[in-house]
Amino acid sequence: MSRHPRAWMGMGLCSIFPAAHADWEVNMKPGVTDVSRSIFDLHMTIFWICVVIGVLVFGVMIWSMIIHRRSTGQQPAHFHENTRVEVLWTVIPLLILIGMAIPATRTLIHIYDPSESDLDIQVTGYQWKWHYKYLGEDVEFFSNLSTPRDQVNNLAPKDEHYLLEVDQPLVVPAGAKVRFLITAADVIHSWWVPALGVKKDAIPGFINESWARVEEPGIYRGQCTELCGKDHGFMPVVVEVKSPEDYAVWMEERKAEAAKLAELTSKEWTLEELVARGEQVYQTNCASCHQPDGKGMPPMFPALDGSDIATGPAGDHLDVVIHGRPGTAMAAFGPQLSEVDIAAVITYERNAWSNKLGEMVTPKDVLTYKQAEEATQ
Repeated sequence: MSRHPRAWMGMGLCSIFPAAHADWEVNMKPGVTDVSRSIFDLHMTIFWICVVIGVLVFGVMIWSMIIHRRSTGQQPAHFHENTRVEVLWTVIPLLILIGMAIPATRTLIHIYDPSESDLDIQVTGYQWKWHYKYLGEDVEFFSNLSTPRDQVNNLAPKDEHYLLEVDQPLVVPAGAKVRFLITAADVIHSWWVPALGVKKDAIPGFINESWARVEEPGIYRGQCTELCGKDHGFMPVVVEVKSPEDYAVWMEERKAEAAKLAELTSKEWTLEELVARGEQVYQTNCASCHQPDGKGMPPMFPALDGSDIATGPAGDHLDVVIHGRPGTAMAAFGPQLSEVDIAAVITYERNAWSNKLGEMVTPKDVLTYKQAEEATQ
């Protein structure tokens, strides 16, 4: 049972509709971290102070209207500049504000103290995904919405975590103080996980700090809470807290995957392999704008099926994917995707739909392209 009663409206509704109790949660939740519990306790403290003030003020008003109504022959008092009354209505609100400021200041100091962290993670917002970089661990990855497009398009039933599921969640160890360094690469986003008591704006060119320490393993979900573009609602946050032992195993697996991906750059790929991988990359990163069928949504998101870029010189196609189109919604995927995934998605786009070119761009081609650019800079 919660340490604090629910708000009165919630209790009234639940007493009238007991079967709908789970759907009528009108209060905040305590969360799973010290910070989130401190925020909840502060919220309830201020709430009950407001309740007491409301009861007293409205009680005096109602009592005055009933007892001192004109029909009983009451005469209004004539007084002004009463020093005692003026002192009271100045001192009492001042004491109330001090009583509210002390716990609020204590909680804010607690929230803004990311020092002595055990793990630092850089969180970068992109349209419309999150990039996580474990500082000092040489591990980084993107976290994308994994809800099937059929559910989004109402072609399939929506599951329990509709629009709140990702392909790669942020993983942190239980019991560790994790500092989040939050920024953005394009527009303003906001990284919010209510159970952790963390909500910070991700602003291009700035780094905001926050932190969390979760004692028990579990999965906690949140969202971007800043209107960051047309797919703002498709940018969830999922944090998976593992035991220290499981986290160590996961970290080793991530490092091994990074090493394996580096090896894939030099692999001799076939057209079929690149197209298969590229389709997955396309569905994750490109389909929301250019559509699964490549028809796009002109003029904002041009079609790729039969386009000059997807059927023209491969170098031009590489340039657009790597650098994007300044002044348009086309993002630069060079910093976001590996050489393997860039080669795969370009190969897919040049061979999908009616673009049956029968040619491929390999990871070596992408690497050579990047190295040539670096040499000329």
